[in-house]
Amino acid sequence: GYAALAITDECSVAGVVRAHAALKRLRENGDPPLPALIIGSEFTLAASPTAPGCRLVLLAKNREGYAQICGLITLGRGRSAKGHYQLSVDDLDAPLAGQGHAAGVPDCLALLIPRRDEPHAALLAQARWLAGRCGERASIAVELLRWADDESFVERLLDASAASGLSLAAAGDVLMHVRSRKPLQDTLTAIRLKRRVADCGYALMRNAEQHLRSRLALAQLCRPEWLQRSVDLARVCDCSLEQLKYEYPDEIVPAGE
Repeated sequence: GYAALAITDECSVAGVVRAHAALKRLRENGDPPLPALIIGSEFTLAASPTAPGCRLVLLAKNREGYAQICGLITLGRGRSAKGHYQLSVDDLDAPLAGQGHAAGVPDCLALLIPRRDEPHAALLAQARWLAGRCGERASIAVELLRWADDESFVERLLDASAASGLSLAAAGDVLMHVRSRKPLQDTLTAIRLKRRVADCGYALMRNAEQHLRSRLALAQLCRPEWLQRSVDLARVCDCSLEQLKYEYPDEIVPAGE
């Protein structure tokens, strides 16, 4: 019953292709109404002399937004060794190579992903910066995973929302489709960290809440206005891989060849 699903790999759009193909197969089979697919990516942005570092999810509103996200991914990956990337908040305003539009990501929605272990002053600074940078295109994500500090975390988010004017939007921080996949998710984490599962400690998920929970479960955790904000953001996004076509690079080629 979800209205939409956002696929937001970190500094990548690789997973979107598989998701698009899967939804296309289901539609061809005449399955019941399916969620819209939102294309996005998550970025950890380093601080600059004028702005605080933060973690952002960018969602493409349209074809241009998709190009802007891909340009940012190319910029960050090109600065680092394979498997890594390097971006700062200033890169959101940098002209992206090969893009025929204004600098930055004006055709994207931005979700600030708060870190629970950061001081509250850092969250306030991030929220105020993002509000000034993206205005109504920005929101603060509320990711409630039934942790012991959820209540105090929500109070901090409400304070940041009031101080910055940014709306709060419910988000899932989803890493798996069903709860029973947690052992596999833990194994993948261990492989990524090159450690045994038993040695991964706090790098593993605290519980199995990062799955596609029912709307009823989400309604018991999140305020109606947070859920509505998520739906409203989803409705703004209208970008599909169907809009893309192969564009061969221009070359100097003799006529007829």
